[in-house]
Amino acid sequence: MKFLCVSDIVDPLVYSTSVKERYDDIDAILCAGDLSLEYQDFIVSALCKPMFFIFGNHDLKDFGLYNKKARTSPSQISEMRFFEKAHGGDYISNRMLRCRNLSFRTPDGKTTPLLLAGVSGSIRYNKGEDQYTELEMKWQLIKMIPGLLWNKIRYGRYCDIFLTHASPRHIHDREDACHRGFECFNWFIKKFKPAMLIHGHIHLYDLGDIRTTKSHDTLVINAYSHLVVEYEPSFSDKGDYIGSSINILSDR
Repeated sequence: MKFLCVSDIVDPLVYSTSVKERYDDIDAILCAGDLSLEYQDFIVSALCKPMFFIFGNHDLKDFGLYNKKARTSPSQISEMRFFEKAHGGDYISNRMLRCRNLSFRTPDGKTTPLLLAGVSGSIRYNKGEDQYTELEMKWQLIKMIPGLLWNKIRYGRYCDIFLTHASPRHIHDREDACHRGFECFNWFIKKFKPAMLIHGHIHLYDLGDIRTTKSHDTLVINAYSHLVVEYEPSFSDKGDYIGSSINILSDR
């Protein structure tokens, strides 16, 4: 299964009349934040594939349409239900999503859905929207535990892909106040073992910048600009999850 991952900047290779020919073989789009809904809608309309997204700490003009605490005007409140149905992507912040239309076949002939989880935002640095303290972010993760445990019981794994904007602390992050990662993401990786954590927020300006890092059983991937990720879980003859294969196609 192939995913087009995007974040932070409008990429001319994606925002292009040739986007369908270039990425026609992808199965879904993952947006790791700081991109307008208009850009996301262009990708969805051009590729006609499902999109899953979270918000970052910038480009938040539509954040109130998806987050109750961020609604600041009567127009946002009245438009919220319309936008949740009209926008081409699924907002997955603070949610566990079991994607039955994106499923894998196990050797025993059964199917198992793609398991997604996500959280929006960055570390708090100026009390702006969609910024959180370490404790606030960990509480968001804790509230997803019942869904994660159900996944483990039902499907043999907690989560395939964890979509975030910020990175884990000391993995791809920076030491300035804005770009520090969350330590609780490292806790999530250790406890719930997603195959991939896909994040944005950290801009890559040099070809030597690190885009992927293995942490425990999780491959942490910076989706800055865009890249294509190929993911296939592995199952035993009895249908038990035993691992995964991940291939980064960053040169497309």
